[in-house]
Amino acid sequence: MSWNDFHQRQQALAEVLDSARRDLTAAFDTVPSPFRDTDELLTALHHKWMQQLTGRVEVALIDTENGPHDDRVKAVTMAWRRTASANPGLRAALDLHSASPALSEATAREHRLLAIAAGLAEEHEPPREIARVGRTFVQLLRATPITNRDERQRPLRKLIPSL
Repeated sequence: MSWNDFHQRQQALAEVLDSARRDLTAAFDTVPSPFRDTDELLTALHHKWMQQLTGRVEVALIDTENGPHDDRVKAVTMAWRRTASANPGLRAALDLHSASPALSEATAREHRLLAIAAGLAEEHEPPREIARVGRTFVQLLRATPITNRDERQRPLRKLIPSL
């Protein structure tokens, strides 16, 4: 892929996400060039999501190295929530198309990443089982309300380890 192709794809993704902020379902009525179809567009959107999520998860885990197990769960939860909060249009677009076969493998990879990063599964376990654990983890973190304490606690953790 040339730089020109890369920039065209990024511009098309930005336009779709901008359109999705105004009207989520209408944003997918037409597939912008250079994408061939909705499946390719959805795959690119999920890739964009994963780039941001992976970065936040990695940073969160560095902060919790050698800490208790529940710190990893909290860190991954906050990383996922912060990514979703920073990208509401992207998350809404992926949620709208979550049943699309084009996203099934990408979503399973995301779930495996989250389960392993949170310490809820091990890499040597069957991939389907890891994905199931990750899917359940995402369902639970979506169902659990965000408390102000959760958001305030993270920056203080570095200064006051007992939090």
